[in-house]
Amino acid sequence: MSSREGSLEPPKRHPLDWLNPEFYDEPKLFNELERVFDICHGCRRCVNLCTAFPRLFDLIDEGPTGELDGVEKQSLWEVVDRCYLCDMCFMTKCPYVPPHPWNVDFPHLMLRAKAVKYKKGDVRFRDKLLSSTDLMGKLASIPVITQTVNAMNKTPAARKLMDDVLGIHADRKLPEYTSHKFRSNAEVNSSHAIRDGARTPGKVAIYSTCYVNYNEPGIGHDLLKVLDHNEIPVRLVEKEACCGMPKLELGDLEGVEALKTINIPPLAKLAREGYAILTSVPSCTLMYKQELPLMFPEDEEVKAVAEAMFDPFEYLHLRHRDGLLKTDFSRSLGSVSYHIPCHQRVQNVGQKTKEVLQMIPGTKVTVVERCSGHDGTWGVKSEHFADSMKIGKPVFKQMAASAPDYITSDCAIAARHIEQGMGETRAQKQHPLTLVRVAYGL
Repeated sequence: MSSREGSLEPPKRHPLDWLNPEFYDEPKLFNELERVFDICHGCRRCVNLCTAFPRLFDLIDEGPTGELDGVEKQSLWEVVDRCYLCDMCFMTKCPYVPPHPWNVDFPHLMLRAKAVKYKKGDVRFRDKLLSSTDLMGKLASIPVITQTVNAMNKTPAARKLMDDVLGIHADRKLPEYTSHKFRSNAEVNSSHAIRDGARTPGKVAIYSTCYVNYNEPGIGHDLLKVLDHNEIPVRLVEKEACCGMPKLELGDLEGVEALKTINIPPLAKLAREGYAILTSVPSCTLMYKQELPLMFPEDEEVKAVAEAMFDPFEYLHLRHRDGLLKTDFSRSLGSVSYHIPCHQRVQNVGQKTKEVLQMIPGTKVTVVERCSGHDGTWGVKSEHFADSMKIGKPVFKQMAASAPDYITSDCAIAARHIEQGMGETRAQKQHPLTLVRVAYGL
């Protein structure tokens, strides 16, 4: 009997045993790959989630035996490379996740396989470069260099060269960099009186994230304006580096640990001082809420940060339940097509962004709850670009169906991907925090 169909217990993630030398033992990895892949072959419930499962089933069906034993072991890496760790199979589809005795955690198995590849040195320079978001951001945000990088990213000849040499697809629209970094230009307001709620600390610390700091600082400024309008004292995290999600997805777990060593002490200090810690990128929030606690289950500071970490709309919605969120919206938004990104769905906070947006008078929110197919750096890569657009095609269609005034997603990268997939449209792409600021008339 499956955990979903007969057990009253919720799905349970086990800690990641990444410090165990056997974690990197390739023969033992393949034994576990074959065990889990054989279960997946007999179930096939996840066939429509991404391209990892269809590739696995094709390898089996096209093999000489029609079973897993007919697949060359080295071909199984093709499945690993197609997994971008969205966690949707674990959260929404698989009936054999813990506490089921079969103990299937497909994303963590794929993460283990990626870690083995990384340990072997079987990764491209491009992948290391794309996962070094702080390094790229610091270099690309230097004045003059910023203009050069942005111009090159829009020049067909340069993009063709990037495709040929680096493997960054020429047709992928890339986010611009800015020399006006969020952390350098943010004006915070700590003069308001602290009003704690039953569910929400009354003061907030902002972990800006690499993307907001180097690419779209306007999202961070909009969050600050919304918090200030609600008279919530706010400050920036004193010191921060990349959350580590790109390194995690690459399998560079020691790189994740190095970033954790930089980030956790100042974040834990804020957590102990009673701050709610907000990030406006779902992957970063998830990193602190789930991935680091699973990698460092005995670390009390990691636990404290996880408990203090909020998705912005989770915080605003709880603030509303505490009777402390202002609803003096002065402008309607019309029709909004809203996409829920995977890394927010797996946080199990519910549709809080939708619920806050629906508080705005004259606003109709249509929700699309399906993977967009981009996932961080995965959809940028030449070998995965076509698949990312294929996975996203139903999302593009659903987002356009209501002829919206706005398209939006909590994940700014997913929204950019959706905008590209939709093509010409009258809808404006805006982050949900921007929409709330607009509705407040700020």
